[in-house]
Amino acid sequence: MTAHHPRREDPEYRRQGSANLFLTVAPHLGWRQVRVSERRTQRDFAHAMRTLVDEDFPEADRIIVVRDHLNTHQRSSLYPTFPPAEAHRLARKLEFRFTPIHGSWLNLAEIELSALSRQGLARRLPDQATLTQEVDAWVAERNALASGSTGSSPAPRHAFGWRTSIPCTNRTQSQ
Repeated sequence: MTAHHPRREDPEYRRQGSANLFLTVAPHLGWRQVRVSERRTQRDFAHAMRTLVDEDFPEADRIIVVRDHLNTHQRSSLYPTFPPAEAHRLARKLEFRFTPIHGSWLNLAEIELSALSRQGLARRLPDQATLTQEVDAWVAERNALASGSTGSSPAPRHAFGWRTSIPCTNRTQSQ
């Protein structure tokens, strides 16, 4: 540093780690859940699906899971993670549907994740524990408001012909 040159500092960002967010949303209930994990593996996905079946909607006969095209988000992820009987039990309760490749308007998870990043994660967080606290607080607030992803009006859901609901307890109602 000299009189003519100020001290120079490198504003390099030091990454403290990364995390994965598994988001589950039931728009007709105004309910969402976000689970934070260290990675995004088949095993993590399988555990998220078991939580969905056993804790979030234990009374449901069938849960329709609208998912993206990521290779770890497969029914087959259940089988290397759990014993065969448990994997089969979970697989029978889950009905997977894909989001259309050119139809991002359908992906309610993207809408929810956008709201989460704008309302709760608009800054860098120091660690995964802080991330989990922030996400849990956001989820609790959104669920308390029972704010549906598509807004207060049910019109958008019906405009696109969505007749199935998740979870459905009676198979004939979902068809």
